Amino acid sequence: MDTTPFTGPTASTGPTRRRVLGTALALGVAAPLGLASTARADAPAPSGGTPNRLTLPEPTGPHRVGTVALHLRDTSRPDPVAGAGRFRELMASVWYPARRTEDFPLAPWLADGPMQAFLQDVGFPLPLSLAPLTSGHLGAPVHRSGRRLPVVLYAHGAHSHRGDHTVIVQELASHGYVVITADLPHDAFTQFPGGPVLTPGTDPTADTGVRAYIPDFRFLLDCVEELAAGRNPDADGRELPEGLLGALDPQRIGMFGWSKGGSVTAQTTVLDPRIRAGLSLDGPMIPTITTDLDRPFLMMTAAWPRTPGSDAETFWTHLRGWRLNVQAEGAVHNSYGDNMTLIPQAGKLLGMTEQQIQQQVGTLAPERGIAIQQAYPIAFFDRHLRHRRGPLLDGPSARFPEVEYLP
Repeated sequence: MDTTPFTGPTASTGPTRRRVLGTALALGVAAPLGLASTARADAPAPSGGTPNRLTLPEPTGPHRVGTVALHLRDTSRPDPVAGAGRFRELMASVWYPARRTEDFPLAPWLADGPMQAFLQDVGFPLPLSLAPLTSGHLGAPVHRSGRRLPVVLYAHGAHSHRGDHTVIVQELASHGYVVITADLPHDAFTQFPGGPVLTPGTDPTADTGVRAYIPDFRFLLDCVEELAAGRNPDADGRELPEGLLGALDPQRIGMFGWSKGGSVTAQTTVLDPRIRAGLSLDGPMIPTITTDLDRPFLMMTAAWPRTPGSDAETFWTHLRGWRLNVQAEGAVHNSYGDNMTLIPQAGKLLGMTEQQIQQQVGTLAPERGIAIQQAYPIAFFDRHLRHRRGPLLDGPSARFPEVEYLP
C-alpha cells in the first residue's frame, strides 16, 4: 500500500496544504459577511461585494486551451468496492489546443460538488466563490494543423484530484498537446454524472496502493486508441468537442505524475511500451522498481531525492535509455504543481507570515517555481515525442540558475 503523505514528508509544521487552501477559500467570503475576524487588513478587497478568486497563471503557448470531461467505464474489470456487478469507472478530463474559445466558458479548477466536499473535509463547507478558474474553455473546438496531436497522461498525488497540476496540464495543451487527466478511483475528490460526490478514503477496503492504478492508466491508453480511431469512449455517449475524434496520435504518448502519481507513472511506463516517455515530479518510486527501462525518463526531485539505498536511486540505476534528474534549489514536495501559486495566495488571505508560507512551498520564489514547471515538462516531451531538441535539457541553464542537474 502507498503510504506517501499527501503534503509530503517535509510538511511537518504549519497547516496542511488542504487546510491552508480550504481556510483561505472560506475566509475570503466569510470576512465580507462579518463571519471571520482573522483575515489580514491588507488582503485583496472584494469588488462589488464579490471576493477575488484565487488565480492560476496563464499558459505561455501559442494556442488557446479547451477541455472536456469524460466518464469512462472499463467493462473488462469488475470493481467489487463499488458494488456487485459494477465495473471500474474513472472520471477524466481531456485538455487540448483550441481554435476558438469566445463562446465557451472557462472550466473551474474543481467542480462545485467535489470542491464543496474538499471544503467540508477541512472544516469549511461553503461557499465556493474563491475557487480558481482555469484557462480551459469547456467544449471548445480542437485546433488541428494537419498532423495528429501528441498525448500526455497525468496521475495526481494521494488524496487529491485530477485538477491538482492544472498549471502544467494547460501549459502542455497551449503548446499543442492533448493531455488526459484522471481521478484515481477511491483516492480522489470526484463525482460521476448524476451520482454522489466521492472522497478519498471513504471505503477503507479499497486498494489505493500504487500498483492498483496501473490498470487504470493502461485502460486510459486504450481510450487514447479509441479516440484516435474516431470512437467516443464516454460511457454516457456525450457529444465530444468538434475535431477531437481522430485528433490524437497513439504513437506519441507520454505520462507524468506528482508524488504518488510519479510512482504510478514510473510503474506504468515500465509495464506498457505505449508510453514513450515518462516524467516524475518528486515521486518516491515505490514499490521498488527493479525492471530495466529503455525509454526516456525525467525525474524532478525535492523531498524524495536519490539518496543511497532509496527507491528513487534503485529506479535510476535501472534506467537504460535517456535519463535526467534535476532539482530546484529551495524546492520542497509542494513546489511542483498548482500548490506553488495557490498556497502563497491563500497564505496572504490568512495573514500567514512569509516563513509560514515557505514551510509549505519552500524558499524557491513562487514565480520561479511556476516558470520551472512550465519549461521543463515542455522541453522533455518536445524532445522525446516531437524530436524537437532545445538546449534546456543538455545541462545547467542560464535561464534557470536555481536548477541543479544531478549526475
